[in-house]
Amino acid sequence: MKQAAFGEDNEHLSPREQLLRPMIDAIAQTMDLYGANFSYGQLYGIMFFEDKPMTLEEMKQVMNMSKSNMSYGVRSLIASRMVTKLDEKRERKELYVAETDFFQAFKNFFTLKLQREIDVMQEAMGTVMPELQELIQAKDTPEEERQACQRDLDKLQHAGEYYAWLQRFVSGLEEGEFFGGAGLPGRE
Repeated sequence: MKQAAFGEDNEHLSPREQLLRPMIDAIAQTMDLYGANFSYGQLYGIMFFEDKPMTLEEMKQVMNMSKSNMSYGVRSLIASRMVTKLDEKRERKELYVAETDFFQAFKNFFTLKLQREIDVMQEAMGTVMPELQELIQAKDTPEEERQACQRDLDKLQHAGEYYAWLQRFVSGLEEGEFFGGAGLPGRE
């Protein structure tokens, strides 16, 4: 899809390109809800509708952004597995393509984010919970402090149950457990 700078009103855009602009913005707004930069969401939206892989130079022209900012955006989209860098090149330039299967994009994005949350929280709980237990069992801990520590430990044990469930959910997503059932188009 050849476009002038995306952010500008441009009467030279084809009717198709004009129609897709609100959809591209909707994709960007949706990605923004989940913590992705709006401009990078627009880039993903543009790449989503592109019929062929794109180079950084092509993206730069479409988005009217600096090459360094564009490169950072592409790395961010690659890290979230929304875009893939291809092994092939065009005129010695790297080629990139967007994941166009929304089911796969959902799986890629959320398993990555949720796994990060699980890892961060379980690491912190793994450090804090044994220390709370020691404080509860220490003879010199004042009773009021012991009770507060016990309440905190109970909260963290409940959180641990949640993160164990969330890990099972993420594992199910990664294994395609939720995408093989009836009701998902093309996945019966």
